[in-house]
Amino acid sequence: MADDDFGPTTSPVGYKAGAKKTAAELAEMDAADESLRKWKESLGIKSGGTGVNTSDPRNVVLLSIAMESAGRPDVVLFLDSPEAIAALDSQVMTIKEGVEYRLKVNFRVNHDVVSGLKYMHVVKRSGLKVDKADEMLGSYGPSADVYEKKFPVEEAPSGMLARGHYNVRSRFIDDDQHVYLEWNWSFDIKKDWE
Repeated sequence: MADDDFGPTTSPVGYKAGAKKTAAELAEMDAADESLRKWKESLGIKSGGTGVNTSDPRNVVLLSIAMESAGRPDVVLFLDSPEAIAALDSQVMTIKEGVEYRLKVNFRVNHDVVSGLKYMHVVKRSGLKVDKADEMLGSYGPSADVYEKKFPVEEAPSGMLARGHYNVRSRFIDDDQHVYLEWNWSFDIKKDWE
């Protein structure tokens, strides 16, 4: 899949992102303002604090993306290591036609605040683009806790023409156009779960 499948990822006209600041710099800004200090602490930004996992150089660590559907166990794709991502080439997720499902992602932020984290994907069938998603996750501060973001419920296509194999290219990117992870995976839409 081509890089231009995702289309423009620039900000709206007139919007200019502020200068990048570290969590420590943000913590020291407006230190005398009690309400701002409390708000920053709710984001995981504390004065004198350091990153959560200093042994991992990655700022945003994508742990997994999963498909949840009522009455079924989640189908989880692990993203936490290069080996796990490489294994996705041989895995195919099965989705029953017409079923309602949602994607959810688990991730951790280690060092600095990430602003405007976004999940994008492009779905192709037989080389033709059939779907594109662009889901804003939000801004997050460093935390030892794992963040989970659930996407809106979708309905899988149904009918004989919808059944088949689909290829997906997914990407996690932020407002600064920093790509944290990009990978390929696939799914089949079938008449029933397998």
